[in-house]
Amino acid sequence: MENQRWLEREMYQMEQIRELDAEELQVEEVEDGSSDDDRSNSGGYGEASTLGDFNNISGLASLHTYLGEVEDTRHRLACLDGGAVLNIPLFYLEGVVLFPESTLPLRVLQPNLVAAVERALSQVDAPYTIGIIRVYKDAGDRRRRVANVGTTAEIRKYRRLDDGSLNVVTRGQQRFRLNRQWIDVEGAPCGEVQVIQEDLPLRTPRDAVGQLAPLRHLRAPPSHTSQAKHIAHGDEDDDSDALSEESFERELSLTEKILHQSAVVPRYGCDMIDVPTASDDEKLVCQSGFQLEKSNLVGSICSFYPEGDKRSENDCLERGKKLISGRQSRRGVGCKKDSVSRLREVPRAFWPNWVYHMHDSYCLAQKAADKWKQIIGSPSMDVYVMKPDCLSFYIASKIPVSESTRQELLDIDGTSYRLRRVIELLENFDHVRCKSCQAMIGKRSDVLIMSNEGPLGAYVNPHGFVHELMTLHKANGLALIGGPVKEYSWFPGYAWTIADCASCESQMGWLFTATTKKLKPRSFWGIRCAQIDDNMS
Repeated sequence: MENQRWLEREMYQMEQIRELDAEELQVEEVEDGSSDDDRSNSGGYGEASTLGDFNNISGLASLHTYLGEVEDTRHRLACLDGGAVLNIPLFYLEGVVLFPESTLPLRVLQPNLVAAVERALSQVDAPYTIGIIRVYKDAGDRRRRVANVGTTAEIRKYRRLDDGSLNVVTRGQQRFRLNRQWIDVEGAPCGEVQVIQEDLPLRTPRDAVGQLAPLRHLRAPPSHTSQAKHIAHGDEDDDSDALSEESFERELSLTEKILHQSAVVPRYGCDMIDVPTASDDEKLVCQSGFQLEKSNLVGSICSFYPEGDKRSENDCLERGKKLISGRQSRRGVGCKKDSVSRLREVPRAFWPNWVYHMHDSYCLAQKAADKWKQIIGSPSMDVYVMKPDCLSFYIASKIPVSESTRQELLDIDGTSYRLRRVIELLENFDHVRCKSCQAMIGKRSDVLIMSNEGPLGAYVNPHGFVHELMTLHKANGLALIGGPVKEYSWFPGYAWTIADCASCESQMGWLFTATTKKLKPRSFWGIRCAQIDDNMS
């Protein structure tokens, strides 16, 4: 169904392109203001055209119309099994990190890479599939390194040109780990890769209340219990999921259900529980609860962090101390508060609510979607929230950060861990800085969406160099090199001009200016992710 919607959207956008092509074209001779092949977009071919009243070029930019007509392969590969080992052609790309479901255009010029594409088109095990993996220079010895994790890419469109080169449009599919690599007899780079088994999105752990002593005199009206359950978990559509919250709660006693709900529901969940009097069991919990907190809480919190995480010790100690001291100050001497308050204060499960929410993929997905909408201003992402694994890859592929940070996100195993890192990056994203001199280039408020792919996308120039660009409404500290060029523009209706950092003269990207008065915005900047510094504060 998703592939069908994708094809229908492409067909609609191609109809728009044909309507534009039918209009009268105004061709203008321009001088090529570019210098080096990898700095320019212009390849000396293509025509500049006025786009009439067509103000929104985001759909055209995502179709990569600058590549010319490309034939659809009409091939859609089903997902491969996690753990599957394949031998596929590899493309080593500098400054590019491909995520699942992201689009990647390629200009294939070298004969060995042309052979790699032809091999992919004819292979049996994974037809139309190539591997995309990032290469980079080590900061210490400047040696060329190859990332360990890459992404399989399915060839969706391709076209063979008269000079033997290929224009290809691919789409990311699944992550893989590179086991080994070699060059085949035709010179095509190949590798043995193992498809990574992605985890299922997690909710609150099943054993959160499994070993707690029951409070025999704690009772709750059935109507309140069902209401708390509805608020805590919402409507579950997947009845076949054996690990769902609904099936989990059916296995619990009434008391265990109340404990579970009070652990995972915010404060209003406790207020729905009717506790008329303080029983001996409640007094026992109240007296022993604080000792349990002091001995187990901090160590238990730390156990949620991945092994070797330097942030775990300081973070868990700080959170644990604040939580214990806060509860102790509120508790006072003895158990003099009413039973509902005591129930709220004592540890009703192994860890407090925020610990469970740190690993509940659906809670994290909602938080990440809210942050993304706040920063980028994109429309509702409710569909993605129900698929936390897809949301984690979607935001990771669009978030305007450096290529090294993007590789870090691709390397992360686990939906909840990836979402937590994405949220952290979104919270810390304030400025865009030059990687070479740390000069401030733009602010978070300058981010602009000029493509259906979002504020960040991959584009390829005629010489085969792929650039991942983030688009900004305005930028600071950039110097323009040469004049505007209309040919081979990644954004139809806009001419491009090379832009260097005014401080260190490193190429930061391009300025795109409208060629007609009716286009909006009149100009914007495309900043290379490969030249963005990791420091975003």
